[in-house]
Amino acid sequence: MTILSVCQEVAKVVGLEEPDVVFSSTTREIEELRSVANEMARRIADVYDWQALCKIATITGDGATEDWSLPSDYLRQMKKTHLWSSSLETALSHIKDLDRWLELDVQSFDFIINAWTIYGGEIHVKPALASAVTAKYFYVRNTVVTANGGSLKTSFTADDDTYGLSEDLLKLGIIWRWKEYKGQDYAEAMQDYEELKERLIIADKGSKGIRVGRPRLPSDVKIAYPVSITA
Repeated sequence: MTILSVCQEVAKVVGLEEPDVVFSSTTREIEELRSVANEMARRIADVYDWQALCKIATITGDGATEDWSLPSDYLRQMKKTHLWSSSLETALSHIKDLDRWLELDVQSFDFIINAWTIYGGEIHVKPALASAVTAKYFYVRNTVVTANGGSLKTSFTADDDTYGLSEDLLKLGIIWRWKEYKGQDYAEAMQDYEELKERLIIADKGSKGIRVGRPRLPSDVKIAYPVSITA
């Protein structure tokens, strides 16, 4: 379904005349409709770590570089993100507090495990990864729209663009946001949107198997053994 088709479906619900075109239209209400469509497309992408938008970035150390540009299609880190190095069995240490990072940097702190943080559009790793050592992390891409030719982009700009996530959710989101902007009763439309969003999030996580007769462990706990131990 193209964004034109989505907007045509929305128009039927919100009382607009069904448009033949959206992105070449100069009609004020259609211009507003496409603005709301792009707003909701971004909001849906950012509300959850959708599997379809998650990518892996790789940093390859050279023994000197500590500052690395974020991917060109970077939107944000996943809600829970680790950097994993090919030279360590544990994740790199994440310094979330930038003032703490500055303190450690100024005091030339000796890191036992490589540490990392993000600021200035870059990911910073101290000490520098050794030559040929890789570090990988997941991130959420900002290219949620697909053009007719298959290229990815950040927003709708043409009638034949398609959405990379649920078009039904996008439609419901546009409807409630449109009604809110116009001062109409949007409570029911927003509830429909929220209910579908939650169902899609649950489905996106994949199935959860039930294991019987196995010891229960807290989440994020790793089994220590068996591993190779060097004396």
